[in-house]
Amino acid sequence: MRVLLVEDDPLLGDGIKAALVREGYAVDWMTLGKDAMTALQTEEFSLMVLDLGLPDIDGLDVLAESRRQSVMPVLILTARDSVDARIHGLDSGADDYVLKPFDLQELLARLRVITRRAEGRASQQLNLGALAIDEARHQVTWHGQPVTLGRREFALLLELARHHDKVLSRPRLESLLYGWGEELESNALEVHVHHLRKKLDKSLIVTVRGIGYRLDSQAT
Repeated sequence: MRVLLVEDDPLLGDGIKAALVREGYAVDWMTLGKDAMTALQTEEFSLMVLDLGLPDIDGLDVLAESRRQSVMPVLILTARDSVDARIHGLDSGADDYVLKPFDLQELLARLRVITRRAEGRASQQLNLGALAIDEARHQVTWHGQPVTLGRREFALLLELARHHDKVLSRPRLESLLYGWGEELESNALEVHVHHLRKKLDKSLIVTVRGIGYRLDSQAT
């Protein structure tokens, strides 16, 4: 999943980005609200983590722009701790509100919750026939047997499983796996797909030539 992180504090932003990357997210980090608004107008993201106290514009303006562009989950991250501020943020379209200081594990858990809510799922476990994915623990089983996946392999499988039987384009999958500034080799996506087929089943992920890939739920 591709996350837009909007946070002007360099230490906090670096820590959040590192934690998200470890969880398998592709992260684009902005420190200015205007840059974030431009990104929202030109790119597609799965989630946004948004600080309200930005140096150029109010984070609520970025939230308003995000709501004009998409319905992606948005988590507000801020030191504004009054009840009125929280109510205003939620009423403006945020899906959750986390106060600074915070625990990174709680932040990650809240992101998983708002993602599941947006997808209409109540459980952190995604089950498709013989395939079971526990997104919180980063565990995958196939026919009851554990399967060890790399960070990006897991992220790719989870994204395909979330949209099973739908074709996801190559550019979309690449953008979900690699953020801006990350080096992407021309065959990187094919390599990840090859590894997944080898570790699971060669018929599980179908290549749609000229377009992308889909996870075939009938093969599970």
